[in-house]
Amino acid sequence: MPHKLKYRVLPQALAVCRLAPRTPIPPWARSGEFSCVVRTPGETSIVCADAVIPPDQEGIAVESGWVAFELEGPFSFAMTGVLASFIQPLAEALVPVFGISTFDTDYVLIKNENLKLALTALGEAGHQLVSDEM
Repeated sequence: MPHKLKYRVLPQALAVCRLAPRTPIPPWARSGEFSCVVRTPGETSIVCADAVIPPDQEGIAVESGWVAFELEGPFSFAMTGVLASFIQPLAEALVPVFGISTFDTDYVLIKNENLKLALTALGEAGHQLVSDEM
């Protein structure tokens, strides 16, 4: 049985950035209320407030216009299907997602232009918006 989740929309406009694999993490990447840095052998990805990224960043790919849904956790690592139950209605509505998981919860990022469609799909699936701060 799919999980019916509570979630909130974070008010901060976000960006997703890609840097070369061994690029030092810029100070702006850790500022703002929400940030995430993931380093792999192939790239360094940063999710942060759109407003903190300095203009004309050489060698950095930036995709702006993201909004984040925060799932109301915490969720035990033993729970299965939590993220899938939230993403499935978005996939059915053809809303692309970018997922981030933390120790306690999950965040699902979508492009801002898909916000109304996503809210409708999630509501129809039984998920509950607990804060309308946008």
